[in-house]
Amino acid sequence: MNTAHHQGARRLEAALERATGRAWRANALASSGFCAVWRIDDGRDSAFLKSAGGAEGALLQAEVQGLRALAATRTVRVPEVLWLHTDAESGLSLLGLEWLDLRPPAAGFGARFGRVMAALHAAAVPVLPGEARYGWPADNWLGATPQCNRPCRDWIDFFNCQRLGALCSRLRQAGSGCAALCDGVDQVIASWPALFDDGYAPQPSLLHGDLWSGNWGMLASGEPVVFDPAVYIGDAEAELAMMDLFGGPPPAFWSAYAAAGRGLHPGYARRRPVYQLYHLLNHALLFGGGYAAQAQSVAQQVLRGLG
Repeated sequence: MNTAHHQGARRLEAALERATGRAWRANALASSGFCAVWRIDDGRDSAFLKSAGGAEGALLQAEVQGLRALAATRTVRVPEVLWLHTDAESGLSLLGLEWLDLRPPAAGFGARFGRVMAALHAAAVPVLPGEARYGWPADNWLGATPQCNRPCRDWIDFFNCQRLGALCSRLRQAGSGCAALCDGVDQVIASWPALFDDGYAPQPSLLHGDLWSGNWGMLASGEPVVFDPAVYIGDAEAELAMMDLFGGPPPAFWSAYAAAGRGLHPGYARRRPVYQLYHLLNHALLFGGGYAAQAQSVAQQVLRGLG
């Protein structure tokens, strides 16, 4: 362990003891753009810890809200929230979560996961203000990107303004050389409502919101578990499209999801790239590189299909 890492761990352990009244030993697991991730042990219990400094503690608060919303449906397993403390001396926000031993997906996982997600998407959703049907009471984050969830009555308006349009605004503000990409997305925003002319009427579902393959796992019992949410109420097709973008679930997932009464609408294949475009735009904003080109290709694909 290098000196800086050792000092960081000791500083964290001191903050944890002040916050919880227990002496913990911290072992670093990883770090992201806004938080560090640790396994902590006190000789009796283990926990999964995220630590963030300053204003970035708000991301941890949003994560707590999302995990609790998913848990409240009693459909899908999430890590239990143990605590969220802000240590005044260090300025660290400390999110303690249940430690879960994850295993590689085994036989039967895909079907079980499909049934779990079908139940989540069919669960009753929280009531939003006024006549709004989509959105969330608070904004949150998609990775390190602020995600606006202002409640809205119309799904297409919500997705156009607070998903595609919002990210293109951020890309333009960043001066990231994505002018052609954003011009193409503007055309998608204007044109893709035609993809609902097949009679598909989205029903509000509680979505995990960021369900790529790195945000789900399997427990030793075979039970699926999800984590790191970016929750909102939206069209379940948007969730499925994200799942299918970065390392999709096992094939049995899809048949089990359909068998649970959540069969895919025939028009899903045409709408899927629009929903995936949102996540590609976010990756272009966060990471640049080939994601902008991939997003531009998907936008062109959508427009050709509408041509």
